Amino acid sequence: MLKLFKYPVSEVSNQKSEHGTEAFKKKSVIYPQNIYLMLSIFCVLYSMLPLLYSNAFVQDSSYNIEKLVGQRAPDFTLKDLEGKPVNLSSFKGKVVLLNFWATWCPPCKAELPSMNKLYQQLKNRGLVIIAVSTDRSVSVIKEFTKNNPLDFIIVIDSDLRVSRSLYKVFMLPTTFIIDKRGIISGRYFGEQDWTDKNFISEIEALL
Repeated sequence: MLKLFKYPVSEVSNQKSEHGTEAFKKKSVIYPQNIYLMLSIFCVLYSMLPLLYSNAFVQDSSYNIEKLVGQRAPDFTLKDLEGKPVNLSSFKGKVVLLNFWATWCPPCKAELPSMNKLYQQLKNRGLVIIAVSTDRSVSVIKEFTKNNPLDFIIVIDSDLRVSRSLYKVFMLPTTFIIDKRGIISGRYFGEQDWTDKNFISEIEALL
């Protein structure tokens, strides 16, 4: 085993002291540079495992979402804040903006006012907005909407059955635009200004 090292792990020599007694002097332990290099690489890779796993998850989830674009939107039924069931397929023939959000998500809350303005502007032309909250508590959502009135439909997906399983949502907010045929025509990640003329033009073209 000592052959693995350039120097012995420890070397003990017996020397006579000035008083004639036996004294033991240990020389310093010296490890070769490649051992230090291997240990350093191991520590770096170990510290990066959570990041590597997270990036792999995001890339895989993003790929799954991209596969939804151009496909029929997965149907679902969720309850609104009053406990009434809302079924996505019942809005066939209308353009649906399907938004996934939560009250604890700052970018989600920031884009809701512009989303509400978009709804007010185009609702009479057939635009439907369904905001799917991933909050666990209905009372929290009600308190939020009491202080921040919204005119469009809000439903609750507390067990993430729709957001994660059906729509592969991995970040909030995430928004899908569904055309009159029920086909997903586009998706958007993160906070958006829904009063931007480009968004309005895109949706108007589908109405």
